[in-house]
Amino acid sequence: MDSLVVVLAELEKQGFTSQFEVHGNSMLSLKSANHYNADQLEVTHFYRFEGESNPEDSAIMYAIETYDKEKGTLVDGYGTAADTATSDFMRNVNNIHK
Repeated sequence: MDSLVVVLAELEKQGFTSQFEVHGNSMLSLKSANHYNADQLEVTHFYRFEGESNPEDSAIMYAIETYDKEKGTLVDGYGTAADTATSDFMRNVNNIHK
């Protein structure tokens, strides 16, 4: 598996240039300062990365497209390293598109 940095660089070539953060019940684009609800987002790809020496270093990266065509990424811990608010929000995004 490629490293997070390598995958991020490839996604940026595909237009995923924004970075997102979860703030409460919405996702914030650090590029445009727009806030998005879970139903305004679609996860187009996701990648899991395992820590080489420590399972606590595991991460997940989401490639996300918004309803208004902004494309970017969100990185979170994975497993026990996950941020609870981010994980809960992303579960809502994923459940909407099932």
